[in-house]
Amino acid sequence: MRRVFLSKKYSRWGWFFVGPAAILIFVLSFYPMVQAFILSLQSGLGNNLRFTGTRNYLRLLQDTVFHSSVANVFIYLIFQVPLMLFLALILASILNSPKLKGKVIFRTIIFLPCAVALVSSAIIFKSFFSLDGIVNLVLLRLKLIPDPISWLTDPFWAKVVIILVITWRWTGYNTIFYLAGLQNIDTSVYEAARIDGASGPQQFFKITLPLLRPVILLTTIMSTNGTLQLFDEVKAISPGSGFKATITISYHIYNLSFYNSPQLGYAAAVSYTILLMVAVLSLIQIKVGDRI
Repeated sequence: MRRVFLSKKYSRWGWFFVGPAAILIFVLSFYPMVQAFILSLQSGLGNNLRFTGTRNYLRLLQDTVFHSSVANVFIYLIFQVPLMLFLALILASILNSPKLKGKVIFRTIIFLPCAVALVSSAIIFKSFFSLDGIVNLVLLRLKLIPDPISWLTDPFWAKVVIILVITWRWTGYNTIFYLAGLQNIDTSVYEAARIDGASGPQQFFKITLPLLRPVILLTTIMSTNGTLQLFDEVKAISPGSGFKATITISYHIYNLSFYNSPQLGYAAAVSYTILLMVAVLSLIQIKVGDRI
């Protein structure tokens, strides 16, 4: 009886500690999600809201700006996420080497971009890649280009700049995850492999990658989620709100909500497409990760 009583007592105290956080999550996250879904089925503003059903979702099929934003997001996703995770894995392997001296300094340097404000880093890169910026100046001095490149207004190069900004900022963040995973691998596994005659590449592909699979899956899902919601870098670097070459889904939602005539119902419908994409891609990645 005493054990049952203590179990109930601890359960009550557990709910006492979890309750406030659960209430805040519901009020600040789940309730706004439900309200946004209801809003996505309406049109108008303020007291003039009217129920329009799935009209906002059907409008997505005809919205060329939305189509451009989805295409841009998947371009960033396909090129930037694998590049970033590959660089993070290489840097983590180097930092995990027992022969490396000054590990603390190198770890700080690699993680430092994550501590820089998003807007600040984007503005710095914008100045670097401006028409009279340092990148064009160096390329002209080296005679690699005949004329300055319009990095920020050219559809192709603008995407390249944004990919560079995202990679520079978030590679160190993912490196920390991989480094933690590498440090949890027992060194005796590598010693046994070396005794059996396994080379460095064989150890990496046969031991390191399989044992890091949960961490790789986690970083892939987080990076995918972040890329689908990309906003700050594009907002700070793009030359204008109508620049379709770099616009993302979140940036399109921002324009719909705060520019010209606000279309909050349609913006809510667009936001739910991000939720759907994140859910579908995360499910695919989990399924693929379980089979590898």
